[in-house]
Amino acid sequence: MKVINEKMMSRRNFIGAALQASALAGIAGLKVSCARPAGGRGTSGRKIVIRDTAAAIEYEPLIAPMGFKGRYITGLWQTAAWLKSDRDIQKVGLGTQSILWSDASVFAAYGETKGNALMYAVTEYALKLLKGSSFESPVGVLEDIFDDVYRYGKKITGNPDLRKTFVLNALVCVDLALWSLYAAENGITSFDGLIPPEYRPAFPCRHESVAAIPLMSYNVPPEGISRAVEEGYFFLKIKIGEEGTQKEMLQKDMDRLSTIHKAVGRCRSSHTQNGKLLYYLDANGRYEKKETLMRLVDHIRKIGALDHLAMIEEPFPEQMETDVRDIPVRIAADESAHTEKDTLERIEMGYSAVALKAIAKTWSMTMKIARVVKEHHIPCLCADLTVNPVLVDWNRNVAARLDPFPGLNTGLMETNGHQNYKNWEQMRAYHPFPDAPWQSCQNGLYRLENDFYAKSGGVLTDPPHYLALFKRATSGE
Repeated sequence: MKVINEKMMSRRNFIGAALQASALAGIAGLKVSCARPAGGRGTSGRKIVIRDTAAAIEYEPLIAPMGFKGRYITGLWQTAAWLKSDRDIQKVGLGTQSILWSDASVFAAYGETKGNALMYAVTEYALKLLKGSSFESPVGVLEDIFDDVYRYGKKITGNPDLRKTFVLNALVCVDLALWSLYAAENGITSFDGLIPPEYRPAFPCRHESVAAIPLMSYNVPPEGISRAVEEGYFFLKIKIGEEGTQKEMLQKDMDRLSTIHKAVGRCRSSHTQNGKLLYYLDANGRYEKKETLMRLVDHIRKIGALDHLAMIEEPFPEQMETDVRDIPVRIAADESAHTEKDTLERIEMGYSAVALKAIAKTWSMTMKIARVVKEHHIPCLCADLTVNPVLVDWNRNVAARLDPFPGLNTGLMETNGHQNYKNWEQMRAYHPFPDAPWQSCQNGLYRLENDFYAKSGGVLTDPPHYLALFKRATSGE
């Protein structure tokens, strides 16, 4: 079953894209596998039989086009996966699709709408695999279906080099639905119960607060950045790698960083160990040579901003496999760390931070990545994908349990949906606890009191709005 909500998007474009997604299985000449996930890895409980599955989409427009990777997006598809067990327990998992982030080549080849339709087709294919199957561990489910789903993704996109993150992004709603169903079937009522024993060392904390990171994309002017600092934000994520040739990109990046540092560089914060604002630069793989990046680092040093620089994330294209140990700043991995294997390879290249994204790479995969990172004494943060408020709290639960990030005394998470979604307040109303105090940022921090941990940020509480999308399925109509 498919559910389509065409909110805020033309009927022709949205439904056309969704119907195209459904037709892709036939175009690809593939048959749905009869795989039965064994689910033998990770914590296991009772055997859960999945009687039925369904998918839904809602389109959410952005206030203005968001720029990164030298391109722009105008809106994001919010996906929902619905599972019904043999005991008639029904659960929903959410996802936010970001094809430009997960595989820019798909975005370039198909555009925003058709690219989203392709990713949604991957989600639907995974759900077809799960219908009628049984499992004991969501971690095992992901392991058992991933190769099959990945082959399908490569087939329908016509891209033999499809990035694994494209498929992981498509599987987020499926994975979270599995975890929610697993919790309900096994009487688990807290987020801590979703962490199998073998992964718990990677999540040792229960912070009283988590630092918030706003996003400064290409089109955020200096006055917008100054306004964010005035509101109390002290850890700024700045998109670099602007459009144009490498020479043009570097000049634009240097000019922009000079402007930003001139605007806010003298501001101070009591939440950082050096008392200064911290900059987190995200290049999304736009720098094609180490020498070009070194010129940017030299410029940062020249303008007096080097001790403000917390890290540079994903400076190089993934296929470059560049050793970064001689670069005199912290280099972080994000989309190149698809799996725990990829993460280990990045660490061996000298990467010294990792952006965790349970909301983009699945919770099952995120735990594996976090364990590898912890074993190598590398710090983590939680990065956003401009996700909806429910997914923000999945990230917040993870960030609340990570070791403090260097330069801070607490966990660290990016959240930028409030900056970018046109209907953010309406989306916030879909959260099970829309007025919970932990959702409000105060002086650059999210305060996490006992209520947050008691309610697990609402991620294990059924969201009425999203369950209502599947009313016809649940009533048997």
